[in-house]
Amino acid sequence: MTWWQAAILGLVEGITEYLPVSSTGHLILVSALLHLDHPERRESLAAFEIVIQGGAILAVLGLYAPRVLSMLRGLLGRDRDGLRLLGMLVVAFLPAGLLGPFLDDWIEARLFHPVPVLAALFLGGVWMLWLHRRMARLVAEGSRLESLDWQHALAIGALQCVAMWPGTSRSMMTIAGGLMLGLRPRDAAEFSFLLGLPTLGGACLFKLAKNLKQAHDAGTPNLFDQLGPLAVVIGVVTATVSAALAVSWLVGFLNRRGLAAFGWYRIALGIVLGALLATGVVTLQP
Repeated sequence: MTWWQAAILGLVEGITEYLPVSSTGHLILVSALLHLDHPERRESLAAFEIVIQGGAILAVLGLYAPRVLSMLRGLLGRDRDGLRLLGMLVVAFLPAGLLGPFLDDWIEARLFHPVPVLAALFLGGVWMLWLHRRMARLVAEGSRLESLDWQHALAIGALQCVAMWPGTSRSMMTIAGGLMLGLRPRDAAEFSFLLGLPTLGGACLFKLAKNLKQAHDAGTPNLFDQLGPLAVVIGVVTATVSAALAVSWLVGFLNRRGLAAFGWYRIALGIVLGALLATGVVTLQP
């Protein structure tokens, strides 16, 4: 993988990770257009696309440093609100944290195919359009993040599990879930971003360890051998910068415009990706 290919993938990952548009769908499309989806390195490429999510984590750590420090002080018994928020994030993370490692192989084998991915893109777009109609009331009556209780946090965590379906979008499920449960758009987005810290962090570590172990056991190259360590570094750095810009933009956009644009975009992306899959320009295999 060249440095500029790694930079493009990092840029796409960073922009789409926190937007409700499916980073998976975009990375499938861009990887194919860059001619990176060769069968012999498909597994390493998939691991690379997960590992560079570390850049998205760094972006949120920087943008929401006061919240993160508040939670750390809460662990030390110095910030009651920070400890409460940390507890809500733990509750929301538990469903995906417990189910993810057990479902990973099953999902890759059965859902990483054209029909499931395209269905997720289309249905997610329709859901965004439906939810947009409720946004006016949600903006006016929504509650602050501090009012979130453990039942609602658990419900958002359960919705996050739906995003294990490729093409769904973790951000879409968690932001939309927060809105439906009464949070203001700004607060629903913030909780989604913070929930991404343990979720994406766990996925990065799990996927990296899995790739290294499988390569060691089979005596085959791992992602660093096939793609190069410099490519991973460039991907992470580019994802960090682009994710920071995307997060900063998204909060204001949700308050001003709502979710309709994302719904129409997902439907359009599904049509384009479907056409490319049908003509063989893009391939999608587990």
